[in-house]
Amino acid sequence: MQIEDKMAVSIHYTLKDNAGEIIDSSQGDEPLVYLHGTGGLVPGLEKELTSKAVGDAFDVTIAPEDGYGVRDDSLVQEVPRDAFQDVKDLEVGMQFHTQAPDGEGILPVTITALKDEEVTIDLNHPLAGETLNFHIEVIDIRAATKDELAHGHVHGAGCQH
Repeated sequence: MQIEDKMAVSIHYTLKDNAGEIIDSSQGDEPLVYLHGTGGLVPGLEKELTSKAVGDAFDVTIAPEDGYGVRDDSLVQEVPRDAFQDVKDLEVGMQFHTQAPDGEGILPVTITALKDEEVTIDLNHPLAGETLNFHIEVIDIRAATKDELAHGHVHGAGCQH
């Protein structure tokens, strides 16, 4: 069986930056399980996984345009400090999530600077502009269930709707 749209896929991955430093990995933990063809992975990685089979292992480099996108300096903004009135101690590097301006999805927010009355936030994904270097191992492939297709994600232990 090969990976194609509407398949539930399990992979192990290790993500490194261009200096070879590990950014994230599923090794030693449960594999990442996703619904292929629904945008659950960055586009370049999903494309590279198409047609792979259980047991395939490969390295792939994903350009920013096919990963988390290029950095957009217009997404760095200053907002009033009282926008964070529910947060006791703000610190540079803190991350939050907010509704996307179009109402479609959630954006990461990183605090990059603090002033007396203002907070500088960056709405770019933390890996925007980065080249992504993956090592991938395909662990399992199966047809997604009707419920998984209807909900747009793979159901696992503890998933409730």
